[in-house]
Amino acid sequence: MTGKATRLPIYQVDAFTDRVFAGNPAAVVPLESWLPDAQLQAIAAENNLAETAFFIRSVDGYELRWFTPAVEVDLCGHATLATAFVISTILEPGRAHMDFATRQAGTLTVTRDGDRYTLDFPCRPAKPAENPDPKLLAALGGPAPVAVLSGRDYLVVYESADAVRALTPDMALLSKLDLFAVCVTAPGDNLREGGVDFVSRLFAPAQGIPEDPVTGSTHCMLTPYWAERLGKTVLTARQVSARGGDLLCELAGDRVKIGGQAVLYLEGSIRV
Repeated sequence: MTGKATRLPIYQVDAFTDRVFAGNPAAVVPLESWLPDAQLQAIAAENNLAETAFFIRSVDGYELRWFTPAVEVDLCGHATLATAFVISTILEPGRAHMDFATRQAGTLTVTRDGDRYTLDFPCRPAKPAENPDPKLLAALGGPAPVAVLSGRDYLVVYESADAVRALTPDMALLSKLDLFAVCVTAPGDNLREGGVDFVSRLFAPAQGIPEDPVTGSTHCMLTPYWAERLGKTVLTARQVSARGGDLLCELAGDRVKIGGQAVLYLEGSIRV
C-alpha cells in the first residue's frame, strides 16, 4: 500500500432474523461522500458477502447503493434493512423513519417500531414467461414446476415446499441464463413451516451469489403473485436457505411492505 490509507467504519448485520448466524448477512459502510465506483466494487468484492451497502447523508435523508461481489444492483432488501438498523441503533439511536434515495428504485422508506423494521418497496409483479431460457429447468433439476414467470428474475413455482427445499441446482448452468436471478417458490407447509403462506429460495450465481440466504427485494415479485393466488394481502414468508429467514409481506397497491428484524454481528473499520 502506498500513501496514507483512509479508515472507514464497517458493520456486518444479519437481516431478517432475530439472532446471529441466521438470516442474510450484509455489510454496511457509511461514507462522508461517494468513493469512485471501482473502489466501491472492490470493497464489496473484498467483503465477499451477498451485498455491501454504502450510504451518505443528504438534505432529505440518505443516498443508498448496493454492490454484490461482482456488480452494482438496482434494489436490495436485506442490505437496506441492515443499513436502517445501523442508522437507528448505532449512528442515530432512536431514529424511527428513514428515507433512502436510490439510483434505480426511487425513494425507499424504512420505519422502525421496536425491534421490527418495515421496508416500503416498489411492487414488481412477474408475468407468465412466454419463452423461458431452455436451460432454466435443466439447471434447476427436480420435478416439473407448476408455473414459470419472469420479470427482472425468473419465478419458478413448485407444488410443495419440500420440492423447493430439495432442489440442488447446477450453478454453472444457472449462471448462463438470460435473466438476473432465479427464484423458486411454493406454498408453505403448515406443519414444517410454522404456518407461513409461502416459501422460497433465490439463486444468482452470475452475480456472485450462488444462493442468497434471504432476499427482501425478491419479495417485491413474490408478494403480488401469492397475494393474488391466496386471495390475501398480508402474507408470512420464509426463505428456506441453509441460514433461513422470516418476512412479513403486505401488498399495498403498487407498493410492497416487507417487515423483519436484524442483529449486529460485527463492528470495525476497513483501510482503503
